[in-house]
Parts: sequence; C-alpha cells; structure tokens
Amino acid sequence: MAGKHSGTTRATAWERLARLEQIEALLKSGECLTTQELAKELRVSQRTLFRDLELLRERGLPIEADKGRGGGIRLQSRWGIGRLKLEYKEAIDLLISLAIAENMHSPLLLANLKPIRRKLIASLSPELRSRVDTLKSRLWIGETASITVYGSFEDIDNEAMSPINEAFLMSKCVEISYSDQNGNTSKRTIEPHYLFLSYPVWYVMAWDHLRDAVRTFRCDRIKSSNLTETGFALKPKQPFIDAIDGIEPSTP
Repeated sequence: MAGKHSGTTRATAWERLARLEQIEALLKSGECLTTQELAKELRVSQRTLFRDLELLRERGLPIEADKGRGGGIRLQSRWGIGRLKLEYKEAIDLLISLAIAENMHSPLLLANLKPIRRKLIASLSPELRSRVDTLKSRLWIGETASITVYGSFEDIDNEAMSPINEAFLMSKCVEISYSDQNGNTSKRTIEPHYLFLSYPVWYVMAWDHLRDAVRTFRCDRIKSSNLTETGFALKPKQPFIDAIDGIEPSTP
C-alpha cells in the first residue's frame, strides 16, 4: 500500500507542475480568462486554481485577479518592463552590442537605440551601474575597418579570447601567443587596459611587458591565452589613443 501511495503522490506532484506551466503559458499568451473558465479548462476546482495562482505569485509572476469567484485573471500590464535582471558580463555585452549598432548609422529600425541604451543603464542596480560605468569607459568604438584590414580579418578563436575577456574585466595580466601580420608568433604577457572595435575587427590595447610599452593586438591574431593572478592598475588613456593614430573613440 505504501508503494501505491507514493506513486499517487508523485503523479499528483507531476500533474500540478504541468498545470502550473500551463497556467503560466496561458497568462503570458495574453488570453483573457475568467477563473471559472480557467478552472473548467484545467479540470480543477476554483479553490485549487486559486492555490495554484498564489504559488505562481510567490514564484514572482505578477498576477492580477478581479474579485469574485468569476473574476478575470491577467498579468500586470507592464509585467515585462523593469524585471530584467542582468549579470555584470551580460550588461556589458548588451551595451557593447547597442553601441556597435548605433555606430553602424543605419536608418532602419535603429533610430531609438540611444534612449534604449539609457533606459537599460537606468534599469541596472546602483552597484551594477557603477561597475558598468567604470568599465564602459575602457571600451572604445571607432570607424569601420578599412577594406585592406577587413580583407585580412579572420574568425576570432573564442577559446583563446575567453581568458582575455576575464583579464579585462578583472584587471589581471594575461599571457598570449600572438601571430603578427607576417605570421611570426611570439609569447607576450600583457595588461589589457582597453578594447577597441574598428568593426568587425577587435583590438586589445595593452601594456606589453616584453616591450615595456603600449602595444595593439588584433584579437583574430591571438592564438591562445592564459589568465594569470597578477593584477594591474589602469594607466592613463592618452598613450593608448596615440596608438590608434590619435583617433578619439566613442564609448558604449
């Protein structure tokens, strides 16, 4: 008997999970339903339905319900606004994407990107906004790459770039294997101070320990990289701007 009871309990739990998913999907679809209609569709009592709705509220779904047993239920009209929660890297990725799109100067569908970017920043928590503001000044967006540079551009090795991204975010040194325009490979330890995009080519604006000077590294020519535990302090930006012919870049 115990085994039968356990099986029934599991079945009931699975049924409720499936029912909760169905209710959530119906609400997000925008359908206008009364509690009577929904209870009938789900083949449960209204008491059971109200318990399910309360559980969904506890899980964060902003459900509005009219009073009365036959009242309607819906999601708050602005349920999708202001509920976006981004991690640090996600916020940076999205801001970079918006900045790139803005710099493409396309008249189609991109007219409202600047207010969208402002709203995105305003929606971030104060702590995250502070971190993003500090970092985005180190992300530079320039003009589209020349035909010559574009012609030599290769796909970036994501595995090679991952430690560099981490080093940039955490202000740590990174060891790289780099192939120059002549195909000569060298090992470097660099401090990735700034990232510069001349679409579609990304550059790491770094302090090179081997040369003891500012150097620019094309990301598609970085063959491998290894994150170190050695931190670095951010250097003034002017020597790095000089390395890109004194062009004053924009930031996200």
